[in-house]
Amino acid sequence: MADTNNPSTLAILGGKPTCDSPIPFMSTALNQNDIDAATAVLHSGMLRQASKCAELEERIADISDAENAFTCSNGTCALQLAYGSLLNPGDEVIVPAWTFLATASMIVAAGCIPIFCDVLPDTYQIDPADVEKRITPKTRAIACTHLYGCPVDINAIEQIAAKHNLTIIYDAAQAHLARYNDNGIGAFGDAVTYSFYATKNLGTGEGGMVTTNSDTTAKKISLLRSHGESGKYLHESIGFNYRMNDITAAIGCSRLDRLEQQNESRRKTAAQYNKILHNIDAIDAPSVTQGALPVWHLYTCKLDTALLTCTRDEFCDALKAEGVPTAVHYPRSLTRQPCFENFVQDHPPTCDWLADRVFCLPMHHDLSDEQIQAVSNALNKVVAAFAKPEIPTVSVPERVAAVEH
Repeated sequence: MADTNNPSTLAILGGKPTCDSPIPFMSTALNQNDIDAATAVLHSGMLRQASKCAELEERIADISDAENAFTCSNGTCALQLAYGSLLNPGDEVIVPAWTFLATASMIVAAGCIPIFCDVLPDTYQIDPADVEKRITPKTRAIACTHLYGCPVDINAIEQIAAKHNLTIIYDAAQAHLARYNDNGIGAFGDAVTYSFYATKNLGTGEGGMVTTNSDTTAKKISLLRSHGESGKYLHESIGFNYRMNDITAAIGCSRLDRLEQQNESRRKTAAQYNKILHNIDAIDAPSVTQGALPVWHLYTCKLDTALLTCTRDEFCDALKAEGVPTAVHYPRSLTRQPCFENFVQDHPPTCDWLADRVFCLPMHHDLSDEQIQAVSNALNKVVAAFAKPEIPTVSVPERVAAVEH
């Protein structure tokens, strides 16, 4: 029976929790300026896509170093607009198996064929070497995600694309205002897509955006976004109604005023977490792509389960009881999703390896130093409780081991 009076006894076993009240995993609340901005649109009566959408497009294009920007209904629609403007049915598109479902599912929705590739075990970003191995005469594009708010190795991807004459679509749903080699991420690729879902760094409830530096692609996106309409009741092509409204855009413009400051707060928190995890052998901090300035939408660690007597899920349950919520992004590789069964050629080993180990710590702009210290205390307490007395031989996929060692 657990000693409930022992300060080292886990809360999940009846001990005293590390935190008197749970630490918020994210911060999504609007402030009064955001509310006033939305209310102003309501009072104006101009609820559809209008001046606030145009303002949000102009500002994000400028900040991200993109030439053209188009607001839309959500991040999934943003992917559809990018794929629909740049790809043709039957095209093979290389996509990481470690990303959110929509990055790949919208490839299928466009009538194209996803070719799943592996990711790097330290940054979690698309593995350029594996991309090159999977290129065939039918390959037409690379779709890669700036996952968790950190840019991929853009130089490597663009060199591969140039060598094989491939289109690049970057999914930046989690990477608002991230930079690479001192440039905004909108400066790269054939299109960049964003999501403004409520939990994102720039959350508007719903909403999305596509940027491009090609005027030809920009025209296609514009037509596809609004019924193929080039003039009033003049429709050049088949399209959709994927427009954003000005209420959503007004919230986005208001929140954009303080986004860089909030991203900087996230970077400070990430640096504190890095120091904490440096002294905990059983947990690996995420690495950052060389040349990248991340915005830390999520802070995703890896648990070395070989050093502990618990699984990742048991570890997270114990942390939750201590008052530190976690999340798993993602619990399985896309090649393990039933909807992609007919497209799976193999199961990229690093993706499967990560699925049993990753978990995210609380990450947002409102975390205090006291809360971060509480996270540290909880991590050390749970690791100590589950630590194995001896270190076994660690078994990881051969490709992962080669990278890490």
